Amino acid sequence: MFNTPLVLSFALVLSSPLIFLYGPKIFVHNRHPEIDVDDIALLHRAATLDYAHKRHNWGGISVVSRLGTTNQRKKIAFLFLTNTDLHFAPLWERFFSGHGDLFNIYIHADPTADVASPGGVFDGRFIPAKKTERASPSLISAARRLLATAIIDDPLNSYFAVVSQNCIPLHSFNFVYKSLFSSKYKSFIEILSDEPQLWDRYIARGESVMLPEVPFDSFRVGSQFFVLTRNHARLVIRDRKLWRKFKLPCLNEDSCYPEEHYFPTLLSLEDPNGCTHYTLTRVNWTGSVDGHPHTYYPSEISPELIHELRESNNTYSHMFARKFSPDCLKPLMDIADKIIFRD
Repeated sequence: MFNTPLVLSFALVLSSPLIFLYGPKIFVHNRHPEIDVDDIALLHRAATLDYAHKRHNWGGISVVSRLGTTNQRKKIAFLFLTNTDLHFAPLWERFFSGHGDLFNIYIHADPTADVASPGGVFDGRFIPAKKTERASPSLISAARRLLATAIIDDPLNSYFAVVSQNCIPLHSFNFVYKSLFSSKYKSFIEILSDEPQLWDRYIARGESVMLPEVPFDSFRVGSQFFVLTRNHARLVIRDRKLWRKFKLPCLNEDSCYPEEHYFPTLLSLEDPNGCTHYTLTRVNWTGSVDGHPHTYYPSEISPELIHELRESNNTYSHMFARKFSPDCLKPLMDIADKIIFRD
C-alpha cells in the first residue's frame, strides 16, 4: 500500500527537529557512559543504607557492632585518590600507628596506572576504581565512589578527608582527630566566588549549559581536597541535579576543572552555613605550572617548612599539605617524630 523508501524518507524528515533538539544530549551522554551507569547501584546503596542511620545524631552515634558493643567512638575516613604508588605510605603508617579504632582508609587507584599496595594499614583498602584524568568529570566520580564506599563500610565514619598520593600530614593523628571532633561539625571545604577566570570556567561547557540549575552567581571554586561531615557526604552521593550538569564534557578544556567546582558549588547551594569555606590542606600556588601547584623537593624539607605550612589565617591550622615529590620521603621521615608529629 505504501512505498517503503518514501515512508522512511518522510519519517526522517519529521524526526530531524527531534534529533536537533535532543541529539546533543544523547550523544554527550554516550561519550561518557562509564561515568555514572556503573556507579548508580553503589550510590543508591549508600544513600539507602545511610538513611537508616539518620536517627543517630551527631551527639552520640549508637551502633551495635559485630562484637555487640555500643556507643563506639566516631571515626575519620581517609580517602586516598591516586594514579601512582603511595610513596608516602611509611609516613602515613606512622601517622596512623596506635589509632586503629579511630580511622578507616579507602583508596581509589586509577586501574590504568598499575598502583601497587604498600601493605600495612593500606592492605586490602583498595576499592573498585576507574580511570581518572584532568579536565573531565572522572575525578568527581572517583571522589563520589570513595564517599559512597566509606558510608556503606562503616556507620561510625563521621568525617571524610580526601587526600592524594602527594599529600602529607602536618600534625599527629591525635591533633587532627581532636581538632575535627571538637569543632562545630562543619565541613572544611574551600568555597570561593571571586577568583579570576571564574567566568571562563563557568562557560567551559557552553555559555548557558549550566542553567537553570547553576546560575553564574552561584558558581563556586575551591580545592578538591576537603574534609566533609557525614551529612554532607550523604548530600553529595544523593545529588543528581547538579551532577547532570557537571558531568557534561567541556568544549574548552583549558578552562575545565570540574573537580574544583562541583563540590564547592553543591555545598554552597545546599548548606553554605554548614561549611567553613576554607580547606585544611595547604597548597603553594607560587610559580604554578600548567595548573599544577609548586612541588616540594628534598632540599626544601626542613622543620621551618613544616611550621610554615601549618600556618593559616583561619580558625584551624592546616593539617595536610601537598605537593611533594616521592624522594621527599626520607627527609620527611627523619623529622617525623621530632617535628611533624610533635604538636
